[in-house]
Amino acid sequence: VQLQASGGGSVQAGGSLKLSCPASRIITSVFVKSRMAWYRQAPGKQRELVAELTSGGNTNYQDSVKGRFTISRDNAKKTVYLQMNRLEPEDTAVYYCNVEGASGTYWGRGTQVTVSS
Repeated sequence: VQLQASGGGSVQAGGSLKLSCPASRIITSVFVKSRMAWYRQAPGKQRELVAELTSGGNTNYQDSVKGRFTISRDNAKKTVYLQMNRLEPEDTAVYYCNVEGASGTYWGRGTQVTVSS
């Protein structure tokens, strides 16, 4: 099962984007108990964790995005989101969604986010 993230694009600094990652092929009972996360990888850099949402509803964010990004999930739609506000050029990267549950770990195909100054 491979997920497909969408919602990326090119924006100016200060703009917003909302990434989506539907996980329709993961059964609902697994999805609702899964850990969700968004990672990103900038050119020449390693993939890094941006935000995570545990099955218990706890969230954790990379310090650089705290207060600007929000991770959320819609269990009915089996979709994980990343709302990104006040984007900065340093946020430019390919963003990947990740779902970790009882049936395995799933990655989404990345979506490019480019922020210009």
